[in-house]
Amino acid sequence: MEVWIFGNPDLPEDSLPIRLHSELMKRFPALSFRILDPLDEWQIPDKLEMIDTVRGIDHVRAFTSLDEFEGSPHVTMHDFDLGMQLRFLAKLKKLPPFIMYGVPDTFSVGQALRELTPMLDQRAR
Repeated sequence: MEVWIFGNPDLPEDSLPIRLHSELMKRFPALSFRILDPLDEWQIPDKLEMIDTVRGIDHVRAFTSLDEFEGSPHVTMHDFDLGMQLRFLAKLKKLPPFIMYGVPDTFSVGQALRELTPMLDQRAR
């Protein structure tokens, strides 16, 4: 199974998923973790699993529907993020079932790993 990781290494508040990458690869050798840009063209699998930063949550949370997210403003190209890309795919009827593991933008690597590890353990079996 492949888990896509999104984030921006240049923005501390959006870099946590990328900082988790190497530790996740060590802890879950049976899973493949791939860092992607939300604006790249993707080969879309039958089921999509991903990790991204989510503002406004206080624990790691699994999301399975776009309805669980608030819309964000789209004023400049910098505002076109993963959420916008997923909504675009849904509009085209190309969005497969998905699980997004949202990590809070306020968490440390250790906090995120403590909460994310049990969730991924279930998926790795």
